[in-house]
Amino acid sequence: MADDSGWEVDPDDEWGVAVIETVGRQLRLWREAAEMRAADFAVAMGYGEDLVYKVEGGKRIPRKDYLDKADEVLDAGGHISATWEDVKKVRYPKKVRALGNLEAKAVEIGVYENNSIHGLLQTPEHARALFEAAQPLYSSDDVERMVAARMARQTVFTRDPAPSVHYVLEEAPLRRPIGGRMVWRPQLERLLEVGRMRNVHLQVMPLHCETHSGLDGRIELLKFADGTAVGRSDGAFNGRPTTDPKQLRILELRYGTIRAQALPPRESLALIEKLLGET
Repeated sequence: MADDSGWEVDPDDEWGVAVIETVGRQLRLWREAAEMRAADFAVAMGYGEDLVYKVEGGKRIPRKDYLDKADEVLDAGGHISATWEDVKKVRYPKKVRALGNLEAKAVEIGVYENNSIHGLLQTPEHARALFEAAQPLYSSDDVERMVAARMARQTVFTRDPAPSVHYVLEEAPLRRPIGGRMVWRPQLERLLEVGRMRNVHLQVMPLHCETHSGLDGRIELLKFADGTAVGRSDGAFNGRPTTDPKQLRILELRYGTIRAQALPPRESLALIEKLLGET
């Protein structure tokens, strides 16, 4: 029987723990009200009994299909399915949720990525290959949770109104076929797809660039409708997010210089097309 419906709860995520414990308690009460043993419920659900106990004990985050099936098995009239509205708010790691919330509110996003493809631009297969290559190794459960979280953040591209998004990527990572040809070709195609969106400006920093102001590492800048902003850089302010106007000006100056040094968007897309043809 399947036993992979959901992810382990992060004990340090207090809000997440509280939500999942509450949902688990409701599931147990519904099951007991139906006078169904956990073993029988597991059989009816098509999942392992151990998973049932983990979900009811608030130790595992259930996926939507698990809640919908439980609603059907227990004839809950939609009450169990409705708990997904709470679960989906905490199903991803706390740090990812915080970043996703900021990206969802931003009216302008600027990113310089120096050693990989930025997460918002990755295909699921490429993201999975990156996580699986990490050391120390992540568990399969953690890999799938992080891939799902990364893909969920990409709704930023389908927002209406859409934010203005600017990327500068290094040429070297674009030549590194992470995951092999069957993974890499769709990743390059995804870059072309996003790069052609009206609200996206995608640039490549060429290898032959003799002056490069991004050697201190990644830069991220998010600006919001109320005029506030937050930024972060690997090589400034201890790598921590900052909202200080003086520090933000430094990051904006550095980022603006990097954009000026990179290939223009049209030439950047042409380079990616050339790399795709060589793959």
